Amino acid sequence: MSDAQDPSKDVEDWVTGDEPATGPQLSYLRTLAREAGEEVPPGLTKAEASRMIDRLQGASPRTAGDGDTPEDGAGRGTGP
Repeated sequence: MSDAQDPSKDVEDWVTGDEPATGPQLSYLRTLAREAGEEVPPGLTKAEASRMIDRLQGASPRTAGDGDTPEDGAGRGTGP
């Protein structure tokens, strides 16, 4: 797929990336953080939550490399 046809965007390019993280993002992030023994910092933006989700997914034996993210924009490339 060419870049022009690829709907995914880097979180740095999200127009709404500086808005507060969504409820579904935070829910998924809390699950991943709990599995990793980490805390979710308060006040995350959509972009920050997405980056943390990507990092924790890559570190989790359950999700590493599967590329699945919730449909709500929790992971990279599914944002606004």
